[in-house]
This record gives sequence, structure tokens and C-alpha cells, in this order.
Amino acid sequence: MRYSISDTSTLIKDRRSIPPERYSGRSVHREIVEEVLHHGTWAPNHGLTQPWRFHVFMDGAAERLMATLAEAYRAHAGEGVLTSKYDKIRDRGVRCNAIVSLGLAHDAGGRFPLWEDQAALAACVQNMFLMCTAHGIGGYWSTPVFLEHPLALEALDHEEGVMGRGLFYMGYPEGEWPVRGHRKPLEYVARWTTE
Repeated sequence: MRYSISDTSTLIKDRRSIPPERYSGRSVHREIVEEVLHHGTWAPNHGLTQPWRFHVFMDGAAERLMATLAEAYRAHAGEGVLTSKYDKIRDRGVRCNAIVSLGLAHDAGGRFPLWEDQAALAACVQNMFLMCTAHGIGGYWSTPVFLEHPLALEALDHEEGVMGRGLFYMGYPEGEWPVRGHRKPLEYVARWTTE
């Protein structure tokens, strides 16, 4: 075998979505963030469209971003704003020093449909999750609707033609790594035809 099946299986099954509220506040170094993004770009993508775009906010910039996004949430929610949610969004910039704004650059006049580039970005994020797991770092992909508010769009500062596809948070979890989850047995989700 070319790679250890056991190690690969363990890595995949240990991957968890760990929200920033569970991060210790310990800083993730830029070199690790670069490595995570680099491996993300090795995701499959039809025709090598490489549609992913990243805008990384670290340290003080991450804190300022989340303060602005909390205001975008407040403006979007209007009278329905929840103080607890506002505080949660703002505080993510304190608990997490590495936040990646995910973007999708799709050529609408191109050879491939939008869904293929969206699938490529999702595969990219899975690679990012796996590299975070290998480093003992939690990852969390968040796609709240208030990211479409003008305040958020200005703060995220996507390049022209790039569609926002959420935020990816990275941070060291507090305490023990979360226990493994579960999935439906294969017989519930797979059909086989052999003849």
C-alpha cells in the first residue's frame, strides 16, 4: 500500500467541525494557515478551474472583522436582533486569530456549470479540515445569511467577480479533542448492482 489505510481512516474520522466558542484563544501561526490553504487547493476541480479564493484575517484584523460582522448581523436582524448572538459573533474574533473568508470565482461564460465550482470549493474546504485535524487545530465553516449585508461585504472585501461562500475559522480547541461522531451504516445509503 502506498499510504497507511489506518492512519488515513483515523484522520478522516477524527475530523470535526469545532466552533470558535470552543477555541482556547491560542494563536495559530501563519505558516500553518498557509499550509492548510495550500493543501486545500489540491482539491479536485473540473478543468483545473481552481475557483477558490481566500482572504485571510489574522490577529487584530480578525478581531476587527468580527466586530464589523456583529454590526452587520445587528443591521440585518433589525428588531429581531439577539444580544447573545451579537456577542457571540463579536467574541469569535477574540477566541480565533485566523479567519478565512472563502470566495468562489466562477466564470459564468465558461465551460463548466456553477455547481461544479461550488463542489470544488467544498472539496477544498474538506482538505482544509483534514489538514487542521492533522495539526490538532479545530476548523469551522460558517455561512450565515448576514454575510450578504453591505457592511459585511465591505469588510470581507472580495475581489470583483468573486462570490462570498462563508468563513472558515481555525483555532486550537480547549480541552480534549471531541469524540468521534457517527454516520448511518453503508446499507442505508448505498445500492449495489453487480450484474
